[in-house]
Amino acid sequence: MNAFVRLLDVMYELREKCPWDHKQTLESLRPNTIEETYELCDALTKKDYSNIKKELGDVLMHIIFYSIISEEHGKFNITDVCNSLCDKLIYRHPHIYPPSETTPEEGKIETDAQVQEQWEMLKRKEKGGNKSVLSGVPVALPSLIKAYRIQDKARNVGFDWEERGQVWEKVKEEISEFEKEVDEMHHEKAEQEFGDVLFSIINAARLYDINPDNALEHTNRKFIRRFEYLENKTLKQGRSLKDMTLAEMDAIWEEAKQFDK
Repeated sequence: MNAFVRLLDVMYELREKCPWDHKQTLESLRPNTIEETYELCDALTKKDYSNIKKELGDVLMHIIFYSIISEEHGKFNITDVCNSLCDKLIYRHPHIYPPSETTPEEGKIETDAQVQEQWEMLKRKEKGGNKSVLSGVPVALPSLIKAYRIQDKARNVGFDWEERGQVWEKVKEEISEFEKEVDEMHHEKAEQEFGDVLFSIINAARLYDINPDNALEHTNRKFIRRFEYLENKTLKQGRSLKDMTLAEMDAIWEEAKQFDK
């Protein structure tokens, strides 16, 4: 509590006395917030706890900053943010905080899947909440993450495969349709079908408890490591990648794989 109060004191003082902090608005801070969030995600992926601590602090600073600006406009303050969050968490966890009209047995939840289903149901019941199951998915989400969230929300209301293995027929069907449009040189249709392929693959990942965004990011980093190894070894040989054959590059690429183990 002392640390939080200290942080609030510093933020209020900076807002009042620092020219840069004083001129910031909700709109001007938004790009910085996006950048800080991605930096946090990067640290989380690397399990870099030193930077996780730092980036969490940066994100927290932005949360407080937005609250101070909103307080200046007479809208809400950081206390309202905290209380609103607590109220929501308590309301959406009746298995932990049962309402007076609910018996312990009625609120019994035993699995994380039941918690998620209950969360979505209560979210739709809230006054002023989302009327559609999918309306709570932010429009601005990156497409891969958005696809995962769309499918996950649909699952929470029972719209899903009866057996997860059934998804592979859909994946094969979508790949076949994509190949057909590519072979026939229908670029626009091929693009649409490729989107269907990606959507079905993301769905398969979800069904097998794999986060597709995390999986793809791990592959991105793995490719970067191997390619940098290829570049560095080529430079040590006094050669250029453009002058090498694909077979020569593949041989060094295979060497790079040993560092992934």
